Amino acid sequence: MAAQVNTVTGSVSSDELGRTLVHEHFAFGYPGFQGDSTFGAYDRDHVVEIGLDVAEKVKAAGVKTVIDATPNECGRDVEALKEISEKSGVNIVASTGYYYEGEGAPAYFKFRAALGTGEDDILEMMLTEITEGVNQTGIKAGVIKLATSKDVMTDYEAMLFRCGAKAQRETGVPIITHTQEGTMGPEQAAYLVELGANPKQCMIGHMDGNSDIAYHLRTLEHGVQVAFDRFGVQGIVGAPPDEHRVATLLGLLGLGYADRLHMSHDTVNLWLGRPIVFPDAVVELLKNWHPTHVFDNIVPQLKAAGITDEQVDRIFVENPKGLFDPR
Repeated sequence: MAAQVNTVTGSVSSDELGRTLVHEHFAFGYPGFQGDSTFGAYDRDHVVEIGLDVAEKVKAAGVKTVIDATPNECGRDVEALKEISEKSGVNIVASTGYYYEGEGAPAYFKFRAALGTGEDDILEMMLTEITEGVNQTGIKAGVIKLATSKDVMTDYEAMLFRCGAKAQRETGVPIITHTQEGTMGPEQAAYLVELGANPKQCMIGHMDGNSDIAYHLRTLEHGVQVAFDRFGVQGIVGAPPDEHRVATLLGLLGLGYADRLHMSHDTVNLWLGRPIVFPDAVVELLKNWHPTHVFDNIVPQLKAAGITDEQVDRIFVENPKGLFDPR
């Protein structure tokens, strides 16, 4: 019997997920945007408008499900996601969890931890959002989002990992992660396994920030899934070019890891707060950072290199299904 997956419109069978993008953001804001409301007021109607445009584009590319990896403090709005899903027909899976310390909002739970309740509070939050819903909406989170800093897992981040592993053990919900600038993938995988998380339901994210295949093999040896989920992000914050990502992915496919790989973009389709104006040079670097890039440009490259339709379906259909239903 197939597993049931929490989407923003209700529970669906893992058999119904279909082609899946495993790490995108319909909208995202760095913590602090909420306080800039004089110049960057939150507009849910605009979030839905942009989100619908994105959903229609990915649907035209054959996508049936999108995992929205937005952490709790970065503008996650499950009611907006529900409206986007209902109007587009695309399944959306929301996250529960907090971002890495350097770009997240650690003060709140660090303060509560100093009072002796932080870890219990985080676990209670995750479990409630998965089993009952977010913000009394009844809309349940379907994945747990965890993150680490560049070259280190801070004490604060480790606390969130401990809670995430416990929440996964109790609910069977997958864990997806953020790694920073091509570091900490093996360490994340090892720690999650040590904590008793099911490695088949742990997807280590942004692994394509590192083109060293040995780094990938050290991560994979723990039995986890890995995500090449930043296609289109090139030349900034140490991100390698897509050509390097493709070469590394082809190497792992050649080594027999087709059943452990995922692909996505980590797109931010709407920056919350004041409008972002990127310099022209950055705009050029990010010209392919959009939510159909892998289907428009990367999959054809993989096929030209000999990757089969069956392997493509494995990456986009069977592997995401297995993340929720690891039989």
